[in-house]
Amino acid sequence: MPNLVQRPSAATLLKPKLLTVLAEGYGFAHFRADFIAGLTVAIVALPLSMALAIASGATPDKGLLTAVVAGFLISALGGSRFQIGGPTGAFVVVVFNVIAMHGYDGLVLATLMAGMMLVVAGWLGVGTYIKYVPQPVITGFTAGIAVIIASSQIKDFFGLEIAQVPAAFFSKLSVLAQGLPQTSLVTMAVGVGALLVILLLRRYQPSAPGFLIAVILAGAAVWLLALPTETIGTRYVGLTPHFSPPSFPDVTLARLQGLLPSAFTMAFLAGVESLLSALVADSMTGRRHRSNAELVAQGFANMASAAMGGLPATGALARTATNIRSGARTPVAGMLHALMLLGFMLFAWPLTTYIPLAALAAVLLVVAWNMSELDKFRHLMKAPLGDRAVLLLTFGLTVMVDLTVAIEVGVVLAAFLFMHRMSEAVDVRTHMPLIEEDQSDAAPRVRNLDEVALPAGVVMSHISGPFFFGVAMRLGEVLDRIGAPPKVFILDMSAVPIIDVTGVSAIEALIERCAGHKTQVILSGAQKQPEQVLAEMGVLKGPGLHAATDRDMALTLATKLVAV
Repeated sequence: MPNLVQRPSAATLLKPKLLTVLAEGYGFAHFRADFIAGLTVAIVALPLSMALAIASGATPDKGLLTAVVAGFLISALGGSRFQIGGPTGAFVVVVFNVIAMHGYDGLVLATLMAGMMLVVAGWLGVGTYIKYVPQPVITGFTAGIAVIIASSQIKDFFGLEIAQVPAAFFSKLSVLAQGLPQTSLVTMAVGVGALLVILLLRRYQPSAPGFLIAVILAGAAVWLLALPTETIGTRYVGLTPHFSPPSFPDVTLARLQGLLPSAFTMAFLAGVESLLSALVADSMTGRRHRSNAELVAQGFANMASAAMGGLPATGALARTATNIRSGARTPVAGMLHALMLLGFMLFAWPLTTYIPLAALAAVLLVVAWNMSELDKFRHLMKAPLGDRAVLLLTFGLTVMVDLTVAIEVGVVLAAFLFMHRMSEAVDVRTHMPLIEEDQSDAAPRVRNLDEVALPAGVVMSHISGPFFFGVAMRLGEVLDRIGAPPKVFILDMSAVPIIDVTGVSAIEALIERCAGHKTQVILSGAQKQPEQVLAEMGVLKGPGLHAATDRDMALTLATKLVAV
């Protein structure tokens, strides 16, 4: 029966969900629901965007600018109906490091590079594969980022008078510990008070915008009581938001090379976090997002944010979930949230001067706690040893070395772990008794196939599982361990679903060795993908090689060849 399910075209996979929604029909009822959801998310995003910008080493207006520009484009161009974009905690560490090492114009260039990477990744269909990043890697570097964010807020939370906090984790802790005796009790009281408000509201009134209420109450207390603590107005004197594009950074080959690792990390984080957020949105709503359209939207949004002087952006899980719980129906809710933040920047910016930095530090401490996913971390610590090693190594490298290194090492280690497990799952058996000279770890993997009755001078080897480079060497072990060369060697591949180029090379080497001993080779039961690869690489046309559709045909052919 023909396959009636047609794969979507490339144009469909890259089509923004907004166009789909408008084609379905958009009425006043949709707009009313989206307006309420957009207002709710804007209330949540307002203090959070400023806090994340300050933690990243930028000014608070950069965070709001990012939420406006990138947030609007991510919703307008993205592949999810409910995604809310903007600055997130995942970027704090890498943005802080780029600004510290390369200046703000270096951040602009790195963000532009990351945006281009995301657009190309979406066009190439990479969005389909990002979901395969192992959970221990994601949890490890997310928890590591949470630790770094929390440690970076100690100075403002306690009001420590430290001119410069080192970037290195242990040096930072040492400097902060030395400064603790200088704790400002007033500042600490403001921070603790804001933290208690957030936690109490989360427990007893979870639908309330805890971040915004805590920041407003803290600002009001500081203003009414004239408390001596640092605020946005005292740290950023005369700061006013503006939307003029920054001067274009100097572009040299050396600078591009220096920024490439950071740009790659930004692109990776933006891709992974946005698609994870979209997946969660799908699970909450029963909808399906378009992953490649989402990557393209993230790319254009980041380029636009950089062009307007903003920060890197991605899909924000907490704000997306808030958007859904608030009744959003379409991407218009995310676009309205961005426009409402724009209205605040244009007409209510002077109010931000009263916001105490200790209150924003309290907001980020809660963000860091949520990012740590302690329950998931503990759960993964019950996993097999290899997974625990990936988790802890990624976490440790994130905190103590570098986020880019942590991602690279974590993914590579997880890949090697996966290949090792796959190789353990592949079974290689042979009919004739083996010569047990080699007592290496590989010896038990090549087992006898005694249940098959073979003519004299015939050996059959059966491979079960993917035949890739992790297990290809076992095929050579068979000939090494069967003693005198047989007249016919049957290679049963009926249980091999896929083969890679190393597996092909192993079969070619087997054929050559058998030819040297004048042994005929029968390839039996090759499935579609292995047969196609072997044919395309010219292996099936080799001398001394015969093909059989199944084991019975192979045994019949072997009997004839032995009799010759």
